[in-house]
Parts: sequence; C-alpha cells; structure tokens
Amino acid sequence: MSKGNRGFGSSLTEGLEDAELDSSAPSESIMASRSQTLARLASGKVVTDRTEWVDPARCRPWRLHNRDLDHLDEETCRDLIDAFLSAKKQRIPAIVRKLHNDPDHDYEIIAGVRRWWTVQWLRAHHHPEYEYLVTIQHVSDEEAFRVSDIENRSRKDISDWERANEYMRALDEFYDGSQSEMAEHLKISRSWLSRLLDVARLPADLIDVFADTHDITVRVARDLKPLSGDPRALGLMLEEGRSIRTERDGLGLRLSGPEVAKRLVGATVAKTRAAGGEVVVAAKNGKPMLRYTRSPRNGLSLRILPKSGAGLDEVLAEIRKLLAD
Repeated sequence: MSKGNRGFGSSLTEGLEDAELDSSAPSESIMASRSQTLARLASGKVVTDRTEWVDPARCRPWRLHNRDLDHLDEETCRDLIDAFLSAKKQRIPAIVRKLHNDPDHDYEIIAGVRRWWTVQWLRAHHHPEYEYLVTIQHVSDEEAFRVSDIENRSRKDISDWERANEYMRALDEFYDGSQSEMAEHLKISRSWLSRLLDVARLPADLIDVFADTHDITVRVARDLKPLSGDPRALGLMLEEGRSIRTERDGLGLRLSGPEVAKRLVGATVAKTRAAGGEVVVAAKNGKPMLRYTRSPRNGLSLRILPKSGAGLDEVLAEIRKLLAD
C-alpha cells in the first residue's frame, strides 16, 4: 500500500489481460479503505464521502448494477450471512448515491447489492437489529460504472455472464459502442474486453440450451462464438441443443457449461452425408450411431448401427429429436 491510490489502482488491473476474471478477491484490509480510492479513480479528484448505517428497505439497486438478482438466495449468500453473524454486523460498506424524487427510496446501490440482500435476509430471519452500512458518494453514471467495476473486478462470486451483460450495457450507454474507448477508460486490454463481450453476444437460442446462464463463461463463449456465425454450424448446434434440453427435462441430466459447449461444438462435425443422401449421426465417442434419410414420400427412414458403443439413453435421445423435427 506504500504506492497510495495509484498503486492500488494498478494492482487491480495489472495482468488482467492474461488472468481469468475469477482471480482472488482483494484482502479485507485493502477493501476496508477502498471508498476514497475508488472515488478518486472514478472522478480524478478527491471526493468527500460519509459512511452511515441505513435502512436497507430505503435502498434500491442501481439500474446498471452487475448482479443477477434471481441468483441471490440463502445458498449463494451463505458466506456473507455467516460473516455478518460472526461479526454481529456488516464490516465493509457498500457504495451508494443519494436519490432524489423517489418517495420510496433514499439511496441507489452502485456496489454492494449482495450485502444489501444479506442484510434484508437477516432482518427477515430473526435479526431485525441489522442495518446496511453504506458510503455515500457523488458521482455521474459513467463514474459510478467505473467505481462498480473496480470494486467488483476481482470478486469470484460475479459470473462472466453477469459481468459481460453489465459491460455490454455500459458499452452502448457510455462509450458509443467503442470498445477501444471503453478499454482505455477501464484500463483493461481490448482483447480481454472483446472476449468478455462475446459472452453477451451469443445467440439467444444457444443461451437457452444452458441450464444456468452462469455456466456460460469466457472460455465457453470462445468455443461457440466462431461457429455461431456460420448458419450451417449454428443449425447443427441448435439441433443438439434440443437434444440436451430433452435429456435435462426428461431424464434429469444436467450438464456443466463446458460439457454443453463440447456437445454443441461436436454436433457441428458429428453429422456427415453418406452415399444416397443418408445422414450419419455419430455417438459422443465419435463412432457412427445412426443413419437416416428423409423424403416427402417415405418420411423418415432410420437405421441404428451396431458397435457404436452408445448407450440406450443416447440413442433414444437422438431418435426423439429426429421425430420431433
């Protein structure tokens, strides 16, 4: 910390180009003094803040906050719940702005939505004494976005999906769609920003294949994005996606994000045309599993190939998909 605010700012962004977004979060000692640092980083000047205990019911998340509220529950906030109970209070303040002309709320939350949710949960579960610790800042929307980004950049509990959608909104609203300008303002590499935005740019039909949007990481998007621009490859991936959803809904088979991506990518090379217009469908192990043809007169003609090594569930899932189509 001998470098002061500039040292803290550079430590947050140093090496980001090659690092995963889920790198370790800053230590509590660093985060405890972050409010003044973040304000200087956002606005380029010293900002006088004040820290207060407030009623969480009088706070609302900022419209550009990066948290997916549907994913905030007792399980995902368990670490904060236990930490608050152990300390008997919230130790690290959230960052808020004063609201005007809103009779129901006094503050909007720039950073600290998960802490806000946790305090409300505790108050509803036999701990009405808990209040919400906030630092009140005076910043513009673009400054608020940068404050939120720096405060949350190293946090493990923010998914690539949440961060990508936050960045996509900010790209259009604050930087006129210029990724170069946005990367310069955030002090991150343009290549890393592009890879992150690819997460939010995946086709909606592909996103629906995943059981949880939080499973869609930068690495998953890296594999799917190039193929999604090819109509033939996209069509094959969507066919496979219907099969994946059928397995999940009918058999309770829930695949991880990388497993879904592997199935989708594999589908683009699994089907080949054989002589006579037959389509050969390979099993997950790459061996031929089915042969079929379609025609207006004869409909679907299907053969199940021996020695494919495919299990009954895999064969039936593919047949169900063909029948549905």
